[in-house]
Amino acid sequence: MEGDVLSVERVIAAPPEEIFAVVADAARHPDIDGSGTVKQVKAGAPQRLGPGSTFGMAMRMGIPYSMVNTVVEFEQDRRIAWQARLPGALGLLVGGRIWRYELEPADGGTRVRESWDISRDRQRPLLKLGKLPETTRRNMERTLERLDHLVAGD
Repeated sequence: MEGDVLSVERVIAAPPEEIFAVVADAARHPDIDGSGTVKQVKAGAPQRLGPGSTFGMAMRMGIPYSMVNTVVEFEQDRRIAWQARLPGALGLLVGGRIWRYELEPADGGTRVRESWDISRDRQRPLLKLGKLPETTRRNMERTLERLDHLVAGD
């Protein structure tokens, strides 16, 4: 992996506002997650994400764990990004990666770019090792495929 940001993109045959409505609804994240690790939104999450929103996610990768996410970028129907950390004091030491969705009108629909930005993650050097970047790329491609199927029926 070169640099600190890994991105994939796909043109989805739906308007930006329909796609954004799904990615800005934390309860829908398990529906689109291509990695299979996102299980469900935790109680207390806002119904719709906005600037500064915080939401918890129940996760599972071999063992169950939780993440706390904070929306750090927000432009209605164009861009949303959240920074993920472990809950509590461990969050000061572990995590910090940013998941970002950028939407722009394109021929045939909306170009959706998903990015995994590890520039602020405490484990950045470790995250670049081995097969993790390629696995993450494949998972993001599956996420956009699932998002496409959900909003456009493809």
